Amino acid sequence: MATTNLSYYDNATIPNAKSFRFGIVVSEWNPEITKNLHKGAIETLLDCGAAKKNILSWKVPGSFELVYGCKKMVQSQQVDAIIAIGNVIQGETKHFDFVCDGVTQGIIDLNIKYDIPIIFCVLTDNTKQQSIDRSGGKLGNKGIECAIAAIKMAAIKNIDITKESIGF
Repeated sequence: MATTNLSYYDNATIPNAKSFRFGIVVSEWNPEITKNLHKGAIETLLDCGAAKKNILSWKVPGSFELVYGCKKMVQSQQVDAIIAIGNVIQGETKHFDFVCDGVTQGIIDLNIKYDIPIIFCVLTDNTKQQSIDRSGGKLGNKGIECAIAAIKMAAIKNIDITKESIGF
């Protein structure tokens, strides 16, 4: 994970989000973390031109359930990108590993299966303090970074490949 604050962005370098519709699926587990990530994502989408009516948020019980929530959102909603927000903190058992591996692979599988980008905004930290630092603390807010990724990926999803190319 980053050790510097990467949450700053330049609106001039981000596609305008006004024509996109976004989905956010948020884990209710560790709500003091996930609510901050969710808030950062929504504020950033709005700052980059998204209309409030074009941001749909769903809650799921935990990070493991993010995969199913994202799948149902893909299948039932017209969205250009989805942000999966969760938080898993290392404990004394291997549960951390199983949840992190399952969520990661599940989101990979959804990105392969469907033509809607699903952005991984799941903090997988060793301590609660690390999660606090990355959800609006001294290291920024990963929700902001993931919102920017969602906007960029929505722009790629909607590009007419017969007419345009993506330049660097």
